[in-house]
Amino acid sequence: MSTLARARCQAKAHPLAMDAVLATAVLVCMVAGSFVEPRHRDSVSWALRTPDSLSLVLMALGAAALVFRRRAPMTVLALTGALSVIESVTGDPRAPVAMSAVIALYTVASTTDRPTTWRVGLLTMTVLTGAAMSAGSLPWYAQENLAIFAWTGIGATAGDAVRSRRAFVQAIRERAEKAERTREEEARRRVAEERLRIARDLHDVVAHHIALVNVQAGVAAHVMDKRPDQAKEALAHVREASRSALNELRATVGLLRQSGDPEAPTEPAPGLDRLDELTGTFRSAGLHIEVARADQGTALPAAVDLAAYRIIQEALTNVQKHAGPQAKAEVSVVRVGPNIEITVLDDGSGEHETQDGGGHGLLGMRERVTALRGTLTTGPRYGGGFRVHAILPVKNRTPTGEDPA
Repeated sequence: MSTLARARCQAKAHPLAMDAVLATAVLVCMVAGSFVEPRHRDSVSWALRTPDSLSLVLMALGAAALVFRRRAPMTVLALTGALSVIESVTGDPRAPVAMSAVIALYTVASTTDRPTTWRVGLLTMTVLTGAAMSAGSLPWYAQENLAIFAWTGIGATAGDAVRSRRAFVQAIRERAEKAERTREEEARRRVAEERLRIARDLHDVVAHHIALVNVQAGVAAHVMDKRPDQAKEALAHVREASRSALNELRATVGLLRQSGDPEAPTEPAPGLDRLDELTGTFRSAGLHIEVARADQGTALPAAVDLAAYRIIQEALTNVQKHAGPQAKAEVSVVRVGPNIEITVLDDGSGEHETQDGGGHGLLGMRERVTALRGTLTTGPRYGGGFRVHAILPVKNRTPTGEDPA
């Protein structure tokens, strides 16, 4: 981060302190300007003078008011404008108290809308310039009087330009964020539509061929004893229909595969019976793991068994990747009523992936658990580390919450 960017961040974090620094700088400039005056009105030579005590007090009050310019910009402008008018009437020669009013007018213009800037700017220019021209020993067309008119106009114009630029940048940022949200929503919509299309294709394939299999199997069962040749023919039709269903399923699922994806495995899907083998691979990689099981040898459905295995696998992978080299992990599998509870804890100091980040591990776990109508909670542990806790129903539940018959 550059020095300028760091200074901007600190200014945004401590606005009151930055306004105090600005007020101090303005006070120094006003005091320095009050000690200088032209030696001759028509020459460029300068001489030193001593400002009177009232001018010093007015300058100090005007600078002090600028500390609160962001909290109450209109009030600060009114106060500094009144101090400038008093200096215009009483000062001879005048001190540059109007500088504080110019800064206050800039603040009002940069924090309000354009119509307010026009009204307040014209009022301030008229009052300060009119007081300077009508009071004091200088003629109304003196350079000091015209300078007040010019500087108040510059302050209002600069504040309005800054406000317009901020609004423009904010509009661009909002437009970019909206476009990003629109792209994400469109991508999610397309994914949902594609999933629905694939689900419909699979439903049509399975429903059609299973209906044929059911009919032919019924025919085979009916004529098995009396007409074995016809039963054999019906069984051949069953075999052909099942082969066609498998081929169409393979073709439909193949649409989802990328060109570099590995071939489908031929071995059975892993489950909790391979938990020791899984933890052994992580132990050989240097991760210290403790396993506790109290599932009483529960026979899990294939989908639940696979989901439990994959959740533990992904959680331990996250520990290995994010928790640090000295982290320890604890895995527990407990049968609680109609559910199986999976818990993976670690005491690491690293930052685990989140769904808002770049990783997909936690998102994949959540999708698996949601598909089984379970619950998943993940998050940091008190004192350090991370916790993954999944509750999976041992029996598949129907949409009404009852076990299927």
